[in-house]
Formats: sequence, C-alpha cells, structure tokens
Amino acid sequence: MPVDLIVGALFGDEGKGKIASFIAFDQRPSIMVRTGAINAGHTVYYRGREYKLRALPSGLVTHRDAVGAVAPGALISIDVLKREVEELGLSKGSVWVDERTGIITEEHIERERSDANLSKKIGSTLTGVGAAMSDRVLRKLKLARDYRDEIEKFATVVDLPQLLYEAVDGLKVVHIEGTQGFGLSLYHGTYPYVTSRDVTAPALLSETGLSPSDVRDVILVTKAYVTRVGAGPLEGEISLEEAEKRGLVEYGTVTGRPRRVAPLEANLHLLKRAARANGATKLAVTKIDVLFPKTKGITSWRDLPSEVKAWLSDIEKEVGVPICYVGTGPDALETIKAC
Repeated sequence: MPVDLIVGALFGDEGKGKIASFIAFDQRPSIMVRTGAINAGHTVYYRGREYKLRALPSGLVTHRDAVGAVAPGALISIDVLKREVEELGLSKGSVWVDERTGIITEEHIERERSDANLSKKIGSTLTGVGAAMSDRVLRKLKLARDYRDEIEKFATVVDLPQLLYEAVDGLKVVHIEGTQGFGLSLYHGTYPYVTSRDVTAPALLSETGLSPSDVRDVILVTKAYVTRVGAGPLEGEISLEEAEKRGLVEYGTVTGRPRRVAPLEANLHLLKRAARANGATKLAVTKIDVLFPKTKGITSWRDLPSEVKAWLSDIEKEVGVPICYVGTGPDALETIKAC
C-alpha cells in the first residue's frame, strides 16, 4: 500500500503545500498527483524562494525527480499549467495530464463573474471552476484529450489511472495532494458556503482512479489556528483588529483577500469530524511558530518548549490521531517529523 493522501482539515489554507513538499523531500515518491482545481493555490517556500501552485502537485518544489501528474477529476487552465511547468523548469516527460482532466476556459470565468450569487453571497474565487464543474455534470465540458496538441507542447497527455496501477503494483510510492479542506466539501462542509466538489480522502481516490486498498496513510493537515476566505460560518471568529494584534492576518493565495481568523480550540469538533470522515492516520499541524514564536525553525520534537509539547499533545488526544508533522516556519524544511 504505497499511496499517501494529503488532505485539508478545515477551510483550506492549512499548509498542505508545505507538508506535501516536506513529505516529498523526505520520502522521494515516484509519482505525485494533484487533484481539485485551480481555485485553490498552494504556497511553498523553499531555499529562499516562493512558489504558488494551482495545478501541479506541491511536492515538485522539493523533489524534481518525480513525475508530477494532474488527475482525471481535476479542472485546470492550460495557461496556468503551462506557467507552472515553466516556473519549475520541468520537462515534458515529467508532467502527466490525464486525458480526462477538465479544461477551464475564459467563458467559464466570465459566467462566474456575472453570477451575483457566487460573487456576492458565496464569495467564490471566480476562477471558472464552478461553471466548468457544472458543464462536466451536464457532460459538455471539454477535456484534455480535446486540447491534446496544445497541451503536448509542454506536458504529456496520458491514461493516468493505468500508469498509477502499474506504479502501485510495482510498490512505487505515490502521493496524492488534495485541495481546500473538509469544511469546504460540497457534501460535508458548511453548505452553501463550500466549493464545487467533495475534498475528502475518498474523493481524492475517486478523482485519481485508485482504490481504498491502495492507501497507506492519510495525512490530515491543520493550522495551529483557523482561517477562512469568503463567507460562511467560522466559530470563535475574532476581529481583524485582534487578528492583526496577534500576528494572525493572512491573505488568500488565489484571491489576495484577508483571511478570517479563529482559534483552533473553538473548532476542535470540526477537526475531529474531519479526522473521522477522512480516515486520518496522521495529523500535521502547521504555523505553530506563529502562536509560539520561540519555536521558529525548530526541526526536532525534543527541542520544542514543554508548554508547546503539552499544547500539541492536548490536540492529539482530543482528535485521536497522532501528530506526526509540525510546521515551525514558512520554509518546507522547517518541519518536525515526529513519527
């Protein structure tokens, strides 16, 4: 069972890109697959450089020797994908796009921008994802195979599930990177303030074409505090002024909007439910250095202050999943591997 899934616990922005990059650096997988769509940006800092990825898996930042793939169930913009391939300096043969991957066009973006419900009530990213997804449900969305000539100038269009079956049967390590978080799941989140797809671990498998029996670990990622972009409930939400005072203000990778903030303790019930729904085997907690600045850059559990270990242990006991990764700074490698 050489397949690991990396999923978000709450409302996205948890640091999945950072954790995916660290685990890729640590485990050196053969193939990394990105699911979801380009409305979710994953930011990775590595060796003094910032990367913002919306189509390719984040693990490519730290592990360029792997194949980076886009799942059949994903939605991409050809322009966005091309920019990322060029930014990372990847060869055509190291980037796989499944022939059934959905393609977002300018027409989808314009439809969303003219939709008052999405733009004003829901707080959509307006990147065309919802419109493209609705076209897919109606069976009229064009897929990567329809743009093969254009895509194959910089990537390879493939039957990804078949290649994954061969890799898994050969016991090669595969990482699957999810997007957003459990609270934004179309089916299990805070509807209607959700995204246009399910984002739980089973959905990652469905989008990719693998089965539950292929899975080794499900790594559930949460921040040491909770943020949310756009409308929708957020328990324990603090004011922007208070968030600024505590140094917790952040901005969305795709939208640039300030993220709303709440303490993690006020949302532990949602974290527990996310762990159960995803079948989490490991928990990753990022940005611990923001709450506890003295932890900045620490890469060993034994070097953490006792009060920080106690805080993390309380979270671990409450959720019932071992904390195996702790982020102590923005760089991908500023991470503690605890188990």
